[in-house]
Formats: sequence, structure tokens, C-alpha cells
Amino acid sequence: MDTKYIFLTGGVVSSVGKGVTAAAIGRLLKERGFQVSIQKLDPYINVDPGTMSPYQHGEVYVLDDGAETDLDLGHYERFVDISLNKVCNTTTGQVYAEVIAKERRGDYLGGTIQVIPHITNEIKHRIHMVARTTGAEIVLVEVGGTVGDMEGQPFLEALRQMRGDVGVENSLYIHVTWMPYIGATGELKTKPTQHSVRELRSIGISPDMILARSDHPVDQELCDKIALFCDVEPRAVVPMVTAEFLYEIPILLENAQMGDFIVERLHLEPRQKPDWRVWENLVREMRREKPKIKIALVGKYVELHDAYMSVREAVRHAALEVGVDDEVLWVHSSELEKGRGLELVQEADGIIVPGGFGERGIEGKILAARYARENNIPYFGLCLGMQVMVMEFARYVLQDDDVNSTEFDPSTRHPVIDLMPDQRQLSDMGGTMRLGLYPCQLQPGSVAANAYQVEQVNERHRHRFEFKNAYRAQLQDAGMVFSGLSPDGRLVEIAELKEHPFMLGTQFHPEFLSRPTRPHPLFKAFVSAIVSTQKS
Repeated sequence: MDTKYIFLTGGVVSSVGKGVTAAAIGRLLKERGFQVSIQKLDPYINVDPGTMSPYQHGEVYVLDDGAETDLDLGHYERFVDISLNKVCNTTTGQVYAEVIAKERRGDYLGGTIQVIPHITNEIKHRIHMVARTTGAEIVLVEVGGTVGDMEGQPFLEALRQMRGDVGVENSLYIHVTWMPYIGATGELKTKPTQHSVRELRSIGISPDMILARSDHPVDQELCDKIALFCDVEPRAVVPMVTAEFLYEIPILLENAQMGDFIVERLHLEPRQKPDWRVWENLVREMRREKPKIKIALVGKYVELHDAYMSVREAVRHAALEVGVDDEVLWVHSSELEKGRGLELVQEADGIIVPGGFGERGIEGKILAARYARENNIPYFGLCLGMQVMVMEFARYVLQDDDVNSTEFDPSTRHPVIDLMPDQRQLSDMGGTMRLGLYPCQLQPGSVAANAYQVEQVNERHRHRFEFKNAYRAQLQDAGMVFSGLSPDGRLVEIAELKEHPFMLGTQFHPEFLSRPTRPHPLFKAFVSAIVSTQKS
């Protein structure tokens, strides 16, 4: 069959949940037997979010092929349970860089380069590449930002042209909008949605479906009003009240018959009947009252919880599987250095130190690792969190607080974390990065091997610095187990401590491969260790 395209735009305000909506729609279609992929079009001029502060854009989500992407791709992968690739996140920076490179090579034969057709053609090319590289039958495309944003206009123009390129029967436009609530009168207002749709139509895009987001119930009368003034069928207006739980959104959209409407409008016949039993059990488990565990997440960017979106979700997946409720205590590592926030660490049943870059807050993370080691508190270190764990243990073994990483102290006497020799001459910010999926060989009998129940795994990486092998024997003799290594034995991927309930760090980011119905084995082992220590 011809590839089908679903385009999602946003109106009124940003952060209305287009990413989660796209992910949930992807799940609706997968449940009907279709092969789905999802693409995010980001209007910013950065080539990717890899060099952006997490305060600016939340976490950087890494794919199998090493692409550093928007956090919405995490929602896509988690909901639909697929693996995406680098073409699934396209930015203005990537588009202009490619067009300028072609112009420099003379590909345009001396022609004048313009937004239309050159920029829009490159955008359309990248949209088509999703189907070609993933084999998807249905491609969902989400445009970042809102209608009316200056930087988003080339993307919207490209989307307008796509209907003519692929045909009306192969394209569907969904507008996700926000309905504000006026407290003084107790009313939800549709006027901003009407204005947003009018703006979209002035560009040449008439939405086929409107998803009306709100914090308050939306009655049928309001849906009919939106349908009338925005020129869509009444059943094409889907009210979406803010859900209590993220993972019930696909079920809510299914109950609103959104999936049936989409396949009908795209002239598709479902290949199977949707089976939501696993998801319904998941939501039921979320609602069930369960024992609670508290986990201190000690990070540098905790003011913005989106900076640790995948970690937060991976903890939730594991907690649901183990049968407990998790409460995350957000601890700022810089504040911990000043003696503030220690009571949260002491209150916690387990400690997670996630990834990050830069010196700020490092000693606070080391303090958290020391507290976990000395008090037998389950500890899980992710990327930098593993390096911090190694640094803290090496300080204890060597009785020297000068132990450090050359990332933070180039002149340290004991660089237990360092650049590999072949990285030293590289100068680009991304040039020294180990990005994407790499194999890891597990040591039999270790905590990691018992968690995975296999001999070798593949995990996603995003880091520059590695464990320095000159210290491997010394730390092993003192009780550290290097339970995961690269297949050639050269790189340490997992470190753990003997004689501890659970103190384990990974050089990779296991959170990126956790799924709501398939939690990551190491997160599950961490949560299980917390439950075991509570009972003992």
C-alpha cells in the first residue's frame, strides 16, 4: 500500500502534549496491525539538542544509531515500542546545513536558493526518508511549537505541499489545541482554538481532526461548536482532558474512537482487533494502592524534571512490575555540596545518580555515592553516576581525595576516569563522544548478569570519558566488580560493589531502552533490591 502520513500541529500554546498524542496515536495504529514510525520536526536552528542545556530543552534522547534527539522521541519509542533512527528528528539546522552544502557543491547549477522550493523540498525529502529507512506503512509527523511561530513556517508549508504530493487519501492533518478555563465565569473557551485553526487555514492547511486539550471536562456542546466553526465533522473533534496517568492516554483515545476515525479517513482496513488488555492492566496497577518506596534522584538539573524524563519513566516501569509505588525525591547535587538536601538522601530507600556533563555539583554526587556505600543503601549510577561511584570508591581505597576525572581536574594525581588515548586529538564537541548502541559482555554470577539473564547485551551510550584501566586491578582487589565489559575487554561498561545490597553503575544509559510493559532489567533489579532491604 501507499505510505500514509499523519501530520500533527499545535495551537494556542506550546506544551499541550503533541508528543504524547503522537505516541498514543502510533499505539492505536500498531494495535490495528500497522507498521508505524514517528518523526519530530523541530524548528530551532541548532543541528540537534546535543549541545543544548537541559534547562533549554529537557533531556537529550539517544537512539540506536547515536542520533541525539528531542525527548519526544522517547515518548514515541516507549508508547509504540519501536526503535527510531536519525531521520526521525529533523531540525531547521539540519535542513539549512544540507541545503547550503548542496549549494556549495554546485548541486543547484547556480540557481538562486530560496525557502520555496529548496528548503521545503529538503524537509519533504526527510519526511519521505522515514518510510524508506524504517519500512513504516504509516508515518506520523509532529511539528514542534505552535501555529504562528515564525520559525515553524517552512515546516508548515512543507506539510501543506505534502497533501498534493501524496494525495488526499494518504494524508491526515490533526491539530492539537488548548482550551483555556476562565475561573471567574467557570467556562471553557473555544475562541483561541478557532483563531488557531483560522491561522492554520490561512497557511493552506485545513485540519481533518481537532484534539481539544483541557484540564476540565469538555462537553459535547463545546465539541459541536468547535466542529461548526472549524469546519470539521463533529466526531472529528476529540476532547482530551489531562489524564491522571500518562499511559492511559492511548486507552482514552481508543474509547473516543479516534483510531477508527483515522483508519477510515486513510482508507485502511484494520489487520487485527486492538487488544488493550496489557495496557488496561498497566493502568489498573497504577491505580492500585501499593507499598511506597522513596528514591532520591541526585542531579544537576532537577529544577526541570524533563531533564530526567527517561530515568523517571524507567523507575516507574520497574516499580509497576515489582508492585510498589515510587516517589522520586529531587535532590540538587550543588545544594548537597553546601549541606542542603542531605535529609532527602537520608530519607530515601534508594539513590539514583543520573548522567550529566560539567563540574558543577560533582562533589554533591560523590557525597550521595559515599552515603549509599557506607549505609548499604541501594545505589544506581547512570553514565556519570557510574563514574562518580568509581571515583568515590577509589578515594576510599587509595585514601586520597585527589582522585578525580580529568573532565573535572585535568591535573589530578589519580585520573580514574579519563579520555581514551585515541580521543585526545579530537576537538569537535561531538567528536569525542561515544554515541549509540554498543555491545556489553556480562560477567557470569554478577548482579548485572543475574538481572539480564543473558551473556551479552546492547545498550545506548552518550559520554566522552571512560574508566582508566590502570586502576582496574587495584579496585578489583578492594571489592569492585567490573561486571560488564566491551567484547574486547578494553572498556568498562558496568561496575558494581561486592558485599552491598545493590551498588551498581553503568557507563551506558539503560533508561533509554525501558518500556512501560517491558521494564529495563537493571531498573527492575534496583527497585527489587530496595524492596528487599526494606523487608530485611
